[in-house]
Amino acid sequence: MDRQQLEAFDARWFSRLSLAGRRPGLRRLAILLAHSGDSWFWLLGLAILALSGDQAMREWAYRVGGAILGLALLVLMVKLIVRRQRPDGQWGAIYRKSDPHSFPSGHAARAVLLAVLTLGWGPAWLAALLVPWAPLVGLARIAMGLHYPTDVLAGAAIGLAAGLITLLIV
Repeated sequence: MDRQQLEAFDARWFSRLSLAGRRPGLRRLAILLAHSGDSWFWLLGLAILALSGDQAMREWAYRVGGAILGLALLVLMVKLIVRRQRPDGQWGAIYRKSDPHSFPSGHAARAVLLAVLTLGWGPAWLAALLVPWAPLVGLARIAMGLHYPTDVLAGAAIGLAAGLITLLIV
């Protein structure tokens, strides 16, 4: 696919998946899902587990937290190299101000990373929740106008690769 075909793909699917001004109930769900992949939320939860859990839980929290931080650095480097601007939109002012670049989606990368690591390291009940949740986070980021589809696909691919590599080396 050349650049024009990718841009046409993005434009077509972005307009189909966007919820701007449409379907308020579904929009509220998309907002919740879009925020559920925030790094601060996951790092805070992992910090609580590290401080209050038993030794195994602390080790799990440290490994997952370290993987999230490493992934964040990788995603940031790619964003600074590519510098693709986010789609125009009103929602998500905090994301637009703190991180104006959309490629790749850090939320999609983080969601897939978490699903992969939880599949590998458990617990199984959490993996059963995170595996279907991960693609929904990416779809929500498109629906809320913060990312193009290729941003999410690239983020998911980076998260998958980072998760598999982490499972192999840690």
